[in-house]
Amino acid sequence: MTTRAGFVALIGEPNAGKSTLLNRMVGAKVSIVTHKVQTTRARIRGVAMEGDAQLVFVDTPGLFQPRRRLDRAMVAAAWGEAADADVVVLMVEAHRGVTEGVERILEGLGDVGKGRKVALAVNKIDRVEAPVLLGLTKDLNERYPFVETFLISAEKGHGVDALRTWLAGEVPEGPWLYPEDQIADLPLRMIAAEMTREKLTLRLHQELPYQLTVETENWEERKDGSAKIDQIIYVVRDGHKGILLGHKGETIKQVSKASREELTEFLGRKVHLFLQVKVRSGWLDEAERYSEMGLDFKDGNA
Repeated sequence: MTTRAGFVALIGEPNAGKSTLLNRMVGAKVSIVTHKVQTTRARIRGVAMEGDAQLVFVDTPGLFQPRRRLDRAMVAAAWGEAADADVVVLMVEAHRGVTEGVERILEGLGDVGKGRKVALAVNKIDRVEAPVLLGLTKDLNERYPFVETFLISAEKGHGVDALRTWLAGEVPEGPWLYPEDQIADLPLRMIAAEMTREKLTLRLHQELPYQLTVETENWEERKDGSAKIDQIIYVVRDGHKGILLGHKGETIKQVSKASREELTEFLGRKVHLFLQVKVRSGWLDEAERYSEMGLDFKDGNA
């Protein structure tokens, strides 16, 4: 049996549907999916098996114009993953077309795409009519020499199997990189923190989700098979702590309940989850917080 294995980088603007596609490819919830842009911070690797091929998906942070240190580190991480991958898939939203952001990514691909296969995946195809779709794919293929174009709906699953089959034939021959039953290479502590952060992102509005981070401080396996998980939510200022706790602690209770239920389902056993909120005004400038998220603090330098 000839096995294949390789890294596939999904790149695109924030909210292009990269996390949704990753989760559909892997068949499990590995990456945060919310309606908020820019929720993927860490470089989450999801592993999918397709025949004799193992596809290791790298879900990069969205590529956008960085404003803050954290933004710059995220964008550097995304391009870094693309430059290291065997195959790159650029995701573009059908209904948004060639935005300024997509134009910037196409420019960046000029360097990163050299020597590797770059495919185009036009996502959310159910939102536009066929002539618009044909015009967009023609336009994009004139701007960059994509080796293949796929029309997909990551959310509904249309076209995803064809993309996965193609990827399986494009990754290099070689031994599998992970055990067959492993779906993500992130430590469970980090996946648990990401799940809680997703719930916070869904509950809170505007800027606050981008100014908080969640860390799993303690993970204890209990004799009865359950897990006790302690997490700290760091916020930048006192006012944020109040918003996060909510009236009579309602908000944090709801977040804790939603996160606990998802963790229980994900781990397949009972979870006791305890959340604490701490004010840490400078966390956005602490190197340690960045390495927790799989980012390089130095990449954030202006």
